[in-house]
Amino acid sequence: MYILALNCGSSSLKYQLYDANTKNPIVGGLVEKIGLPDSYITQKYPDGKKDKKEVPMKNHDEALGVVFNMLRAASIDMNEIGGVGHRVVMGGDKFASSVEITDEVIRTLEQLSPLAPLHNPAGINGINAARQLLPNAKQVAVFDTAFHQTMPEHAYRYAVPEAWRSQLGVRRYGFHGTSHLYVSKRAAAMLGKPADECNLITLHIGSGASATAIRGGRSVDTSMGMTPTPGLTMGTRCGDIDPAIVLYVMDRLNLTSEQIQTHLNKDSGLKAITECFTDRRDIEDNRETNDKCRLAIEMEAHNVKKYIGSYLAELGHVDAIVFTAGVGENDDILREKFCEGLEELGIKMDKEANKVALARKGIDEAVLSTPDSKIKIFMIATNEELVIVEDTLAIMNGTYNPDHLKMNYSFAKANKSR
Repeated sequence: MYILALNCGSSSLKYQLYDANTKNPIVGGLVEKIGLPDSYITQKYPDGKKDKKEVPMKNHDEALGVVFNMLRAASIDMNEIGGVGHRVVMGGDKFASSVEITDEVIRTLEQLSPLAPLHNPAGINGINAARQLLPNAKQVAVFDTAFHQTMPEHAYRYAVPEAWRSQLGVRRYGFHGTSHLYVSKRAAAMLGKPADECNLITLHIGSGASATAIRGGRSVDTSMGMTPTPGLTMGTRCGDIDPAIVLYVMDRLNLTSEQIQTHLNKDSGLKAITECFTDRRDIEDNRETNDKCRLAIEMEAHNVKKYIGSYLAELGHVDAIVFTAGVGENDDILREKFCEGLEELGIKMDKEANKVALARKGIDEAVLSTPDSKIKIFMIATNEELVIVEDTLAIMNGTYNPDHLKMNYSFAKANKSR
């Protein structure tokens, strides 16, 4: 039996097929530019082989049909797909764990769409397409926001009028929760401690970036808010800014809410600072000759350090700091910058270990701290798809526990099963 993990973006569809018994990936890929004339699919195999095809796809329904054709071409029996796990970005305060998808769940997701207008409608489209094309498969929703639903009220509330929260849902939800969950379990295994005894600061840093404070294995604070816009400096998102800036700029430039959303999420962050780059590799390659690239690195490091410091204060005791996602797993230069000057706080990086701990070179996990560092520093390659697969399988088997600390995840063991 196979389990299919689906991640539907506004104009993309990422998929990964797993063997249900071994939990090993079989084949996966990415559909891009859905709804545009030049849409295409790239399918990847474990041996590194890739197949790329340009196929017109007007919507996610057509995109999923193309995905299924590609899977059939890879000799996959579609009748063997017993479950489909869907990554859903916004579960609000309605979903604190993964759930089997029903008509009622879909109606609730539709009600939550105003909180995530770019992501939830695409996710719902993918769910509906999968239900239609695979009517006998169990459909499961795994939420980006679920891991953070353990935040205390003093952490998730904003100091704004109560009606904004009660009537409009204005509060901190947090994102990247599936990634933070995975690396927190692996960090506990690396520490040799039960997850519920671990205090961690997890840093998911890719094009999007978020920091999470974890006490006793549970999220108690996170940098993203009601939307993925605030927090750390990101590739094209602004991160934390004075909210009055938005009103000032809208008034002075006569911008619509849609235009300001585009500026904050697509034209800001590292792209705005450098005026040309969003990829950290380009920024680092030009840092010696381009002042704006140097500034971008300094600003990003400054903001990450602020969150590390604030979460150290919030948690009191921290066992480990964890770097993950594209930049966190592969950028030794930035990781060193993020930890530079924190030695007095008990954070001491082994620079040589840091240089070689790169996921792109096949390193899944590594200790980046010196032996005498009070707080450990880890690099852990995230695996959100595996969380989705294991939640889906557990719901199918009736063994799922909505309390993730009581779930029997294979990857929570000291030695991973795969």
